[in-house]
Formats: sequence, C-alpha cells, structure tokens
Amino acid sequence: MNKRTAPLAVVALSLAALVTLPVAPVQAQDTAASTPKQVKKAQRKEARAKKNAELKELEKNGYNPAGEQTNYPQNLQSAQSKINAEKAGKPAPASAP
Repeated sequence: MNKRTAPLAVVALSLAALVTLPVAPVQAQDTAASTPKQVKKAQRKEARAKKNAELKELEKNGYNPAGEQTNYPQNLQSAQSKINAEKAGKPAPASAP
C-alpha cells in the first residue's frame, strides 16, 4: 500500500506545481517571438481582413461579385459611391441599372 501512495503523492504535487506556475502574458510572448516572417504574416492577415471588410461593405451596398457582370464597372462604382456618400453623411445617389 505504501508503494501506491508515494507515486500518487508525487503526481499530485507535480500537478499542483504545474498549475501554480506563473504564465507570461500572451502579448509579451508574441512581441518577444516576432521574427520577420511572423511580422509579414501578420501584415498579410491584416491586409486580407481589411480587403474582406471592404468587399462586405460593397456587397452590403449592392455590389455582387458573383452576379451578372454585364454592368461590371457601373455596379462597382455605384456601390462605392453609396459608401462614400454614407461616410460623408450625404444621401446616396440614385443607382444606374
């Protein structure tokens, strides 16, 4: 019986030690481990998120990239003018067919 309690006590103490170890903040770990490759990856991820947000805003204002493309430049320009008007606080111009 003593053989079983000793390993259990060691396991319990080891687990308690692991749980109470101080953990460095995630932000400190990220800045310390920033390599040029990681920086470029973060920049690409940020640029992709920005482009996706712009596309969602265009789609919200009537542009459909997967839709009919016969009026392609006009559809995109119309959606962009609506966005610009919203940002300027002016009423949106009438859209062309």
